[in-house]
Formats: sequence, structure tokens, C-alpha cells
Amino acid sequence: MSFITVKNVWQQYVDQVVLEGLNLTVNEGEFCTLVGASGCGKSTFLRLLLGQERASRGEILLDGQPLAAEPDASRGVVFQRYSVFPHLSVLDNVALGLELPRSRLLGRLFGSAKKEAREQASVLLHKVGLGHSLDKYPAQLSGGMQQRLAIAQALIMKPRVLLLDEPFGALDPGIRKDMHALLLELWRETRLTVFMVTHDLSEGFSLGTRLLVFDKVRLDPHAPGRYGARITYDIPLNSDRRTHSTAVDALPVQLAGSLRTA
Repeated sequence: MSFITVKNVWQQYVDQVVLEGLNLTVNEGEFCTLVGASGCGKSTFLRLLLGQERASRGEILLDGQPLAAEPDASRGVVFQRYSVFPHLSVLDNVALGLELPRSRLLGRLFGSAKKEAREQASVLLHKVGLGHSLDKYPAQLSGGMQQRLAIAQALIMKPRVLLLDEPFGALDPGIRKDMHALLLELWRETRLTVFMVTHDLSEGFSLGTRLLVFDKVRLDPHAPGRYGARITYDIPLNSDRRTHSTAVDALPVQLAGSLRTA
């Protein structure tokens, strides 16, 4: 049985169809990179996987069961814009993810429980390269360090699925390369199932084990919202990326041209 199954999923807002007829099966531990022109529903698909939205039609199954209709600990998420708490230290930003579920009334733990949560957070922060910044505040961190913090926040609850919405798009190329190495290291260690949206084809090929291309195959010039995007290409990627050039050549020129290939 596949880990995640997407069955004939459509997403529509009033008269605007964003996604149509999505069908997909994903095994646990796969790293899926999602590419496509802007407005093709990639981020919408992530929100469906997260549980922020419910599909207009169709269903999404996780381990054979309908996906929970709201975000939960099984799914972690990292956005392009830093989703950290500016008034909390680096350590408290991550420890909070353990405290809130265990103390819903006060939102805080005390005594040995709090100490344990902070120790777990510290171990993870050292792993993502922030062990020297536990007492700093987000405003004192660089963009790359803030994204390391956001990744630690997403992983502290030990999710089974990690959703990344252009997490490195705002970073300089050198910092982005370091973040790629960190992400791959964490993925190999945890064997999370990852879905990552990117506009950079090179990033999609270098990180993923599978490249999913979203595109609109039907267009109506008189009713732009009538049709939505589908997964038009599902390209398996091997470890040495020998498929890279062949796969790029297979993509439509207008689609490949709309994506960065830096």
C-alpha cells in the first residue's frame, strides 16, 4: 500500500478551477519536488496535504486513511517567509512545539517536563547548525539561520511528512547551497516523505527523488478559470541525476523557460 494516495482531486474557488483530476501515489520516504509556472496550483496542493484546505472533489489518503481535515503533528511545514516567533529565543521557538500540545491550557511546561522539552530542542538545534545561537532572537539571525530555525520548528514534533513551499527562494545562492546539503542530510537521517515546491529546475533535480510538473493542459481564452492544472510529468530521478538533461529536454520549451535553471 502506498503511503500517500491522491484520488481524482479537484480544487475550485467559486468559478476558478485551480487543480483538476490529480492522481498520485507516493511511497514513504520519497522526496518529491514540485515545479511549474506560477499560478499552477503547487502551493494549493501543499495546503491540501497540510490540511489547511479541503479538496472540492476527490480524496487524499495517508496510510490508507482520509487525511486529517486540519494540520496536525504528522505534517510539518516550512514556508519561504520565515514563520518564527520574534519575541522568543531560538531555543524557546523550537521547544514551544513540544510544550503547546502537552499543556493546552497554559501553553507552557514546568519542572522536569520543561527541561526535557528544552533538551530535545537543543539537540535538534545543534543538528541544524544553531547550537551556538540558542539564546539569540530571530532578528539577530541571518536569513539562512532563520530558515534553519524554521526547519527545526517543523521537525521537533517528528512529523512523517515535511512540506516545503519555496523555502530557499529568498536566500543567496551560496546560502541556498548550504541549505540543500542540510536538507538532504536531515532527509537521509529521518527518511521523511518530503514535498517541496520550487521554481528552480536545478534545485528540483538535485534534491528530489521524483520531479512532479504541474501545468494546465486545457485553456479557454474566454474563461481562464474554467480549467485547472494537472500533474503532466512525473519523472523519477536516480541518485547521480543522469536523467537531468534528458528530462529537461522532454519538458515543453515554454514551461522550461518559465523556470529558473541556475
